[in-house]
Amino acid sequence: MGLAASAFIGIFTALLFAYILYWLDRYEKEPLLLLGGVFIWGAVVAAGSAFIINTVLGIGVMIFTGSDMAGEFATASIIAPLVEESLKGMAVLIVFLVFRREFDSVLDGIIYAGVAALGFAATENTYYIYAYGYQESGWAGLGILTFIRVILVGWQHPFYTAFFGIGLAMARLNKNWFVKVGAPILGLGVAMFTHAFHNTMATLLSGLLGLAIGALVDWTGWLFMFIIIIWATRHEKKYLTRYLSAEVQAGTITPAHLRTASSAWRQMFARIASIFNGKFVKTMKFYQICGEYAHKRQQYATLGDESGNLSIIQNLRKQMAELAPFVQV
Repeated sequence: MGLAASAFIGIFTALLFAYILYWLDRYEKEPLLLLGGVFIWGAVVAAGSAFIINTVLGIGVMIFTGSDMAGEFATASIIAPLVEESLKGMAVLIVFLVFRREFDSVLDGIIYAGVAALGFAATENTYYIYAYGYQESGWAGLGILTFIRVILVGWQHPFYTAFFGIGLAMARLNKNWFVKVGAPILGLGVAMFTHAFHNTMATLLSGLLGLAIGALVDWTGWLFMFIIIIWATRHEKKYLTRYLSAEVQAGTITPAHLRTASSAWRQMFARIASIFNGKFVKTMKFYQICGEYAHKRQQYATLGDESGNLSIIQNLRKQMAELAPFVQV
């Protein structure tokens, strides 16, 4: 019963947090199939591999140094950050390399990285809540570990891995080869450093004071990442307004379509209304295409006809024109 409860809490809260990230992606939603894929990678491949590698290397350090304390410290502060961020980051790297056309902005990098990391967190939290909560102190322990793992440090893994996603996004959107190579390396390095810093603090600081200081530092970092997300979202809105305004002038869409497409709240209400007039699928597809069109126009402006951007833009404009008459605002 305790294991089932731990699994439910670990998986449900991770999916809830993943939905929050999905909701924050206001103007051009990422494919649910890809998001599901990176989540499963994090939960199964990354978490499973990390458990094995961390354990083996940790035992190796213990044997080499003859100290259990040295092994535990090395595992938490060095081995785990390097191994876990590399494994979680692989899911984002696969999307970046294989599904390049879906990797359109800094926000996309954060979303893919965050969802992969939440898959990892689902498995890790299940283990911690059960092993160190329920098994040691019963239901009271389960409740305490749930509070710590979900409320106090629930966003830690997405926060770390998001830096690698940002680095990949900067590489994707830049012509400079120094940036293309350096940004992902720097992003992965920052992800590993912040992870190591958190784990080291958790190891060195004990008791309620240590927990409070750790939570303050973590939440400050998460606030910083939230500000980056807000900044990225506003940039996406600017692209949307700029490029769709030209389509209003060309008669492809109406001014009302533009007002709705450039407002997350208006889009939400338009989708709800479309359920009752039988145009839900067309409405969803129309506003998704509006977002994709704006992103591809921005990429074309900065990168040229990289990956066939011009052809993609023409196809999206055609679809937008075909769907526009069916979308009521």
